[in-house]
Amino acid sequence: MTATLATHSASPTTVKTLSPHSGVEAWHVESDVVPLIAVAFTFEGGSAHDPADKPGVAQMLARLLDEGAGELNSDAFQEHLAARAIELSFNAGNDAVGGSLKTLVKHADEAFELLRLALAEPRFDQDAIERVRAQTIAGLRYQQNDPGVMATRRFFEEGFAGHPYGRSTSGTIESVSAITRDDLLAMHRALITRGRIKVAVVGAISTERLSALIDKTFGVLPEATPLTAIEPVALGKLGSQFVVDLDVPQSVIRFGTPGIAWRDPGFIPAYILNHILGGGAFTSRLFQEVREKRGLAYSVGTSLVSYRAASMTWGYTATKNERVGEALKVISDEMARLREDGPSDEELRKAKDYLIGSYALGFDTSTKIAHTLVQIAFEGLGIDYIGHRNGLVGAVTQADIRTAAERILGEGKMLTVIAGRPTGL
Repeated sequence: MTATLATHSASPTTVKTLSPHSGVEAWHVESDVVPLIAVAFTFEGGSAHDPADKPGVAQMLARLLDEGAGELNSDAFQEHLAARAIELSFNAGNDAVGGSLKTLVKHADEAFELLRLALAEPRFDQDAIERVRAQTIAGLRYQQNDPGVMATRRFFEEGFAGHPYGRSTSGTIESVSAITRDDLLAMHRALITRGRIKVAVVGAISTERLSALIDKTFGVLPEATPLTAIEPVALGKLGSQFVVDLDVPQSVIRFGTPGIAWRDPGFIPAYILNHILGGGAFTSRLFQEVREKRGLAYSVGTSLVSYRAASMTWGYTATKNERVGEALKVISDEMARLREDGPSDEELRKAKDYLIGSYALGFDTSTKIAHTLVQIAFEGLGIDYIGHRNGLVGAVTQADIRTAAERILGEGKMLTVIAGRPTGL
């Protein structure tokens, strides 16, 4: 199967679905513009599947995958990467463990072999575990004085209380200290499997050669066994405010309202609404009202957050302790005005024009294309999504925006967390 990777301002590029013998779902964009290959991949299941009493396992797993594999210890593995200028990295989020690989075409065989080793035969040597553990704990200790991190952590604890999304993906000092090699092995067996992976590859490599490399790299992984389902959850405690007491002159604010998932048919109107509200950088209403007109904050914005089992509209800003109440009122009032009156026709037109015209900027490198494709595959949006996405944006009406505002802004209640020592609330 093929589809067209195209935007209104970009040249068409063919996206192919590969059919390797291993059954791994892989999308391929063949391009010989530069002699590089960029690979992005993601496995279903992430930090939400950490043991309830040991958050941080999935993230620690991701940090250890390139710390030695097969017969290569950590130093030898890194030396093999460096000798061929191969870039390999792994990451973990709530819903997935993923990573990326970039290599020159002439080193493709060795690069894919190192990726295979990292995924199929990680060593989890005790010295590497202890080194990564120490680095993680040092980071967690440092973050205890970071108002942005502390506000975010408390926001998730309150908004998703009692749910896996309410736990920190990086864990706590106590939980990371308790993680064992057996915990890492169990998480590896559960997540790094052939049936859970999506792969996207962009670069100067033929379909035939790539199919063989994918079979060799991912085909050796075990079959997937069922994961415990993550129960759907809505953002909770709307209308509540929480303060994390930190002795800092400026409070950091995190706020949220309900959201719409990327897989939801109402996502595109919500995406445009968010752009108008706080996602449009210098042009958004919140930027204009909070920063430009009143000088309350250096930055303010919102974004749509879409997880497998939850979604929300997430906002951020920071202001002097004595102006927190004023900033929150301006934000709340602007949300109410947008909910009640909607955007003007001119606002809607400009937002759509920008979102359509700027979409091609996300495809200016092979790595960006690969990561976008693998995310689309992970969300199940279809191989042709990029080709018709701008059409979806262009078709949004004022009525669609009104419906999205009702779902996202609702009664105007927010969950708010402030890290600092705010006054005037």
